[in-house]
Amino acid sequence: MKNLIITLVFALFTTAFYAQSAFDKFDGQDDVTSVIVNKKMFDLMSKVKVDTSDKEMKQYINLIKKLDYLKVFTTKSSHVEADMKATADKYIKTAGLEELMRINDGGRNVKILVKSGASDTQVKELLMFIDGAKNQESVLLSLTGNFDLNEISVLTDKMQLPGGADLKKASKGKK
Repeated sequence: MKNLIITLVFALFTTAFYAQSAFDKFDGQDDVTSVIVNKKMFDLMSKVKVDTSDKEMKQYINLIKKLDYLKVFTTKSSHVEADMKATADKYIKTAGLEELMRINDGGRNVKILVKSGASDTQVKELLMFIDGAKNQESVLLSLTGNFDLNEISVLTDKMQLPGGADLKKASKGKK
């Protein structure tokens, strides 16, 4: 009985520990372009000296101090896209994310989901999946930390993230 309890506890902790890395299987795959930025890099970026009169740059620095991980995976491969969609759908069901917005535009489907923080605009996790239309990339973006949704437009401008225009729409939609 004691071994069963220890095994169950270990299984629950490892599942919780690896929940953040549900999409890591796409890193290093052929046909996938990946960008992964971790907390250490955000910390280093936040220490850059900036012109204090540049309000947008100050907002950007304040935002990146609040971020833990950014993972972006893009592909034009229909096989990898199907795997990304299935993985995202499975993750959405288990991660407690709520849909923020959905866009269907010319065969391109965009889903933006969040795990809310302390207030309506505070976000612990943001997940965006863009189902690429013909000859367009599919994008899977995961952003974790403790940030305000209204600050996202600054991040998309400075880091030129795929799907940035859709994220801007989401940040304007939830005030």
